[in-house]
Amino acid sequence: MSCEPRRPAELVGRVFYSREAIQRGLLTKNDLRTRAWRRLFHNVYADARLEISHRTRCRAAASWLFPPGCAIAGRSAVALHGGATCGPDDDVEVVVEPSARFGPLAGLLIHVAPWREGEVGRIDDMPVTTVERTCWDVACWLDIVDAVALIDSLGRVGAVGRAELERYLGTRRGERGSRRFAEAISLTDPGAESLPESRLRVRLIKAGLPRPVTQHVITRAGRFVARVDLAWPELKVAIEYDGLWHHDPAQFHRDRQRLNRILGDDWIVLHVTSKRMREDFDGFLAEVRAALTRRARP
Repeated sequence: MSCEPRRPAELVGRVFYSREAIQRGLLTKNDLRTRAWRRLFHNVYADARLEISHRTRCRAAASWLFPPGCAIAGRSAVALHGGATCGPDDDVEVVVEPSARFGPLAGLLIHVAPWREGEVGRIDDMPVTTVERTCWDVACWLDIVDAVALIDSLGRVGAVGRAELERYLGTRRGERGSRRFAEAISLTDPGAESLPESRLRVRLIKAGLPRPVTQHVITRAGRFVARVDLAWPELKVAIEYDGLWHHDPAQFHRDRQRLNRILGDDWIVLHVTSKRMREDFDGFLAEVRAALTRRARP
């Protein structure tokens, strides 16, 4: 008959530094191997019953691992500023001053780069890059499509606007990365309601298509008819990204009713799924081009 693992009251529901727990006699190394505890990072553990979010992992890293000269950055900072979330098992992204000499460490994605005064603040007592610096970093570190999607997510929640990003760009003109950042700013649109929608829009623009309108509202006689993800209103061509929510039968029924109303007004509505985006984007792009060309003819 197996014994119930030790669960000292001082550690229940907590994240803790294992060395400290061992030194205090609360646990042994063998205790840490039981199902009662979950390893987050080297020497950092949590009560296995505790629900671990990415924010929990960020706080654990900042509390127990960071020396001076470290800050949460990149995708993790986007999440902490209210933008696109990260998964509970995703690496915590960190920027480290060159003098800090920190890492590598499993569970952390570390970038070595300096920052200027005022570019790191605090969220829940964690050092985090400011929203403008966060946008700069993702533009420098990521593919332009993914970077714009993350910046869109921050714009959508009102964490940053184009004016603030333009002002920040003005302070870094001529620096390495400034051209990438300028391109990201030019492509951003807070109207996008999801990362896939943002990625789709940017890929279409980068392929040479005219810039579509996000979340376009279609009306008839001044009354609301429908709203579509992307549209070229003057040509009556629209795109709908079919995400996971379309697997809900009730949602699917509502969407089809809405699109039937649009078709009655002579709209062309093209649909794309994540699978099509991954495996046949060129084919979908050709369909969009054909629709736009057909409608542009006099």
